[in-house]
Amino acid sequence: MQLAHKKHISESFRLAALLALVGGFLDAYTYICRGEVFANAQTGNIVLVGLSLSEYDLKGVIYHFVPVIAFILGVIITEMIKRRIKPKKTFIHWRQIVIGAEIIILTLMAFIPMGKYDVIVNISISFICAMQVEAFRKVNGTALSTTMCTGNLRTATEQIYRFIVEKDKSKMNISVQAYGIVIFFIIGASMGGILTKMYLEKAILVASAILFVVFVSMFRNIEKYILKELEEDDEEEEEEIDSEIKKLKHMKN
Repeated sequence: MQLAHKKHISESFRLAALLALVGGFLDAYTYICRGEVFANAQTGNIVLVGLSLSEYDLKGVIYHFVPVIAFILGVIITEMIKRRIKPKKTFIHWRQIVIGAEIIILTLMAFIPMGKYDVIVNISISFICAMQVEAFRKVNGTALSTTMCTGNLRTATEQIYRFIVEKDKSKMNISVQAYGIVIFFIIGASMGGILTKMYLEKAILVASAILFVVFVSMFRNIEKYILKELEEDDEEEEEEIDSEIKKLKHMKN
């Protein structure tokens, strides 16, 4: 079917660019007004856990490990949403539920004063960033992230090298997309820096507004994309059945 070749709107560059704006914005926001931390990626927190262990600082271990746990829970809950909200002809996509949860949580964080409750905000942002990175993993079929840049830089540089060597224009397209997501992340960080200095904790409402645009834009051709997922699920079930049959035959032999 022709429909099977259509990409999810969740994989479009336009949607990924908006999500990257939010990713950069949130990193700037948490750094400027929520304790100078980066809540999106967890590498820094894991390093700080190791440093706290080396100094026998149990409080430090707990403080830096809690956002990591929140990130893990965000991934698990997103997978639960994906599995429980079965694709069917309906007015909403499971990824929209993830975006909706992000909007609600970020909006609530805007009303938590800066200071002693910053840890709650940072944990919440780690949680929703995990949901976003798990739900939106590809841009036009290429694995890219909208909440961190390291992997995108690797992909962009790798693909541009392959374009030079192999003369394959599709590699250049992937590279441009990956660098584009990084650029939008930087723009989001700049926006976050300017607006957070102006509006402090309330600046996070701008990120909520951008996510609302994402939420609404996903209604475009939603039934077609859900139908495509139904077809993909059927294919996965057939593959699982074939795999089980092969295992049974192998056991009999």
